[in-house]
Amino acid sequence: MADVEVSGGLVAGARRRRSAVERRRIVDETLEAGASVARVALKYGVNANQVFQWRRLHRDGKLGVAAEQAIKLLPVSVTEEVELRKPEPSQVEPVRCGAIHIELPGKVRIRLEGSVDPAVVCAVLKSLRS
Repeated sequence: MADVEVSGGLVAGARRRRSAVERRRIVDETLEAGASVARVALKYGVNANQVFQWRRLHRDGKLGVAAEQAIKLLPVSVTEEVELRKPEPSQVEPVRCGAIHIELPGKVRIRLEGSVDPAVVCAVLKSLRS
């Protein structure tokens, strides 16, 4: 079936498939300030209802991503495996193990275990005063 020009400017005939890039370009044009979906649809020979459907897909993130928004991959090169230098024993901070249990009247129990930042302990104790 051949395409036929009819009054009103719409094209009738075989259904035309639009690529994702074309659909995205049409939708982007309708999103410009002052654009009319009906005028843009007419310009491209597309039914306005179809353009509104594409706009919904675009809003839901299902129409595809514009090329400038696509994830950009960085080049990677593989080299020889390099052995990491282990820190000197004097540079290694000793692991502090231990526990602090504080019981206050009124069923308040605080239990701090392992390496705890002194600033955290001060903050916890100050919060109990208020």
